[in-house]
Amino acid sequence: MLLDSIRTQLDALSKSEKKVAVAVLKNPDLAVSGNITALAKNAQVSEPTVVRFCRALGYDGWHEFKLKLAQTLALALPNADESLLQDDLAADLVNKICSRSINTLLDLRNNLQPAAIEKALDVLARSNKIEFWGQGTSGIVAADAQHKFFRSGVPTVAYADPHIHAISAALLMKGDTVVAISQRGNSTALLHSVQLARRVGADVVALTPSGTPLSDLATVLVPIDLSFNIDPYTPISARLAHLVVIDILAVGLALKGGPEFRKKMQNAQKALQKLDMQFDSFLRHPPKI
Repeated sequence: MLLDSIRTQLDALSKSEKKVAVAVLKNPDLAVSGNITALAKNAQVSEPTVVRFCRALGYDGWHEFKLKLAQTLALALPNADESLLQDDLAADLVNKICSRSINTLLDLRNNLQPAAIEKALDVLARSNKIEFWGQGTSGIVAADAQHKFFRSGVPTVAYADPHIHAISAALLMKGDTVVAISQRGNSTALLHSVQLARRVGADVVALTPSGTPLSDLATVLVPIDLSFNIDPYTPISARLAHLVVIDILAVGLALKGGPEFRKKMQNAQKALQKLDMQFDSFLRHPPKI
């Protein structure tokens, strides 16, 4: 949600901008129903400070921010932000976790920039090789991405070990592309590898929050701005958002490939189905020993 994004960026705001953020977080409905003058008065700042706050979050001004906040509140599901409790029943878990995941995807849909996706697809479509880098949970996302992209016919690999992607970075060439995946965008090891990749002329598509060190190094930034202020029992919703962005890029690349690419995908699918049929036959009629 937009409110989660505001919480995430609190430390990066100035003292006066932070007052506006606190006022919005404390009563978002009031911020939507009122005007800029009312919000400025409530936050005890000037109206230009409210505008600077909106621009610090990536919006052109007050009206665009207010519209996005209104959309967020209208789409939000009830109980999505409730913390999990020790005595929660299974029904509570289903409601809270599913609601949180749904809200994450709604927020992603409302904020993901089509222009950034298009730029990333242009880079990926002309790549000689695509490497997916991540660490920890993002390493798992990288592996999922490699699984989806290798059918494209472009050589793809996924590395989650910082030592390995550092070595690989030094061996890249112009025309190669790295998709760097990070939920926080500040991993020292990943940043080092990305710097090496840029130094040798490779492109870097970063799936990470805006305003992070990784985003500054990217050839193309696909910003995924979500909150990490969640309790330890709640699944990390950022992982779900990253997986969906990977799906968008994979499908987009397939569509850019045209009929020839579609034929390759169909051949790959047929090969997989044939293997499944052979395995099924083996299970039904195992060889006699």
